[in-house]
Amino acid sequence: MTEIQTPRLLLRQWSDDDLVPLAEIQADPQVMRRVGDGAPRSLERTAEDIEAWEEEWDEEGFGPFAVELLASGELAGVVGLSVSKIRPGIEINWWLGRQFWGQGYASEAAQATLEFALQDRGVDRVIALIHPGDTPSENVARKLGMTEEAEFTHPDHGFPLREHTIDLTEYEA
Repeated sequence: MTEIQTPRLLLRQWSDDDLVPLAEIQADPQVMRRVGDGAPRSLERTAEDIEAWEEEWDEEGFGPFAVELLASGELAGVVGLSVSKIRPGIEINWWLGRQFWGQGYASEAAQATLEFALQDRGVDRVIALIHPGDTPSENVARKLGMTEEAEFTHPDHGFPLREHTIDLTEYEA
C-alpha cells in the first residue's frame, strides 16, 4: 500500500473509515463547484468514487490519495493522480474540505504527489485542468512549476478549463 508522509500530512490509499468524512466534504457545494460536473455528491456517489479510485490504484499503480492531517488524523480531502478522461495525460487533482483551505495543505500534498508521479511512477508529463478564475488552484499549479498550455471547453459540461502542464525535464531543472 502506497503512503507518502509530508511534514503535516499523510497521503494514503482509502479505508472504510474515510467514506463518511469524504461524503461530508463532497456534499459541500463550495468544495465541489469546480470538481467534475460541479455538483455536490451523495454518500452513495462518494462510495462509488472511492471504489473507482481503488480500481485505478489496482490498474494504474496510482490514483487519488486520501489526505490525512498527521496532527489530528482528520481526513482533509483528496489529492492524487488519474488518467484524464478529457485530455491526453495523467492529471493531478486536489480538493479539500473548506475548513482546510488557505493553510497550504493542497500545495504540500500536490507537491508530494507530483514527486511520486515523476520519480516513483515514471510519469513523464502531468497535467492539471483548472477553471479560469480559480485563483487558489492556479496558485497551487504555479507552485508546482506548471505552466498554462491551453484553454478549452469541457466536452461534456461545456464550461471553460485551462490545461496546466509540467514534464520531468522541467521538474528536474
